Amino acid sequence: MAPILYLTRVEKLSACHRLHSKHLSDEENLKTYGKCNNPNGHGHNYKVEVTIKGEIDDTTGMVMNIADLKNYMNEAITKVIDHKNLDKDVPYFIEKVSTTENVAVFIWESLKPYIPLGLLHSVKIYETDKNVVYFQGEYTE
Repeated sequence: MAPILYLTRVEKLSACHRLHSKHLSDEENLKTYGKCNNPNGHGHNYKVEVTIKGEIDDTTGMVMNIADLKNYMNEAITKVIDHKNLDKDVPYFIEKVSTTENVAVFIWESLKPYIPLGLLHSVKIYETDKNVVYFQGEYTE
């Protein structure tokens, strides 16, 4: 039997956005999102944790090279959303409200091409110290 381990890399990102759904009226948006619907937007200092799950490779002694994971996160996440306006600079959010839930899905989908199949375990985003989103790539049918 081989041990299964969890390897997590943490990055910090800053981005701004406005919570606003084109499917709601201005009044409904304000009621739904409150101050987060400010027309000028608002910003967050996100903490993003990406966790890999797998067996230790006998040759390298690692589940995954942490330097590779760092580079993957930089390419897929940091270069794309750090110090950006999510709604204006990231095409994914043209059709999606830039909630932290949707940011977590965006990060998962952006990392999938880089991470060997079956190793990506979870994406956890701290929007604030009190608001956290956790996604494991699960979808309904």
